[in-house]
Amino acid sequence: MYHQPVLLHETISGLVHNPDGVYVDVTFGGGGHTHEILNILSANGRVIGFDQDKDAAKNIISDSRFQFVQSNFKHLKKFLQFYKAYPVDGILVDLGVSSHQLDEPSRGFSYRFDNKLDMRMDSQKGITAAEIINTYPHQKMVKMLFSYGEVQHAHKIAALIDKARLLNPIKTTGKLVEVITQALPKGKENKVLSQIFQALRIEVNSELEALQSLLEQSIAALKSGGRIAIISYHSLEDRLVKNFFKTGNIEGKLYKDFYGNPLTPFKLITKKAIIPTDVEIAQNPRARSAKLRIAEKQLRIMNYETIELLTF
Repeated sequence: MYHQPVLLHETISGLVHNPDGVYVDVTFGGGGHTHEILNILSANGRVIGFDQDKDAAKNIISDSRFQFVQSNFKHLKKFLQFYKAYPVDGILVDLGVSSHQLDEPSRGFSYRFDNKLDMRMDSQKGITAAEIINTYPHQKMVKMLFSYGEVQHAHKIAALIDKARLLNPIKTTGKLVEVITQALPKGKENKVLSQIFQALRIEVNSELEALQSLLEQSIAALKSGGRIAIISYHSLEDRLVKNFFKTGNIEGKLYKDFYGNPLTPFKLITKKAIIPTDVEIAQNPRARSAKLRIAEKQLRIMNYETIELLTF
């Protein structure tokens, strides 16, 4: 299977509220979530799937109600307008890396295989993980590892990389693991390696910047009463989503109207993040860190001219 969809029932049941509506799966991948949406929609419904990975195009669904867009979801507005599907009834986002990408050695997403350090979601564009490993100054490397991977020994790992790349460029996943092995805590090697590879992947693909762009576009891209469902896999993503759903802005600043009512474009459908059951985790271990949040664009129009900043 290309990718086993996570929290499938919880996501689709919370997202799809209009069988005649237009929905967007901005992380199409293997099409698991999209298939389920199409099963619910009427003949008048429609799904537009985004994915920047060319491999995802092999999973295009043969259905007149489906349109595939090979692009990063940060270009959401442009393509929805082009296909005359703006605004929409729902947006689905399943963040992170797919099983296919992790299991394909040539993509360089996993430390389990010795292959080239690439990690690009779109293999035709952008900087590779090898270029980052071999060119980033020490402090920039430390910041990336700590900020995006929460790596506790970031300075030590960066120092080992600095020393090794002076002799020969680090071009493969296997060589990177070999270089940093002595800095990995005993008994936690796999966990720290996962954190390091996560940090590299986020940096290579500018994932947080793309997510911020999508969130900011989502307010206008949704119809009143439309919903957005986001599945995240690490604290940085989840915190960003949680704060945006609560406040309607990237900064997470809550504004109030003259009467003290919170001014936010969203109503929370999930008060707390939904997590996979033990049964799902047993069937799909990669679901263990998933968190689902769903919000609905409120029907009433906010008056942002009469706000006062709520300070904490």
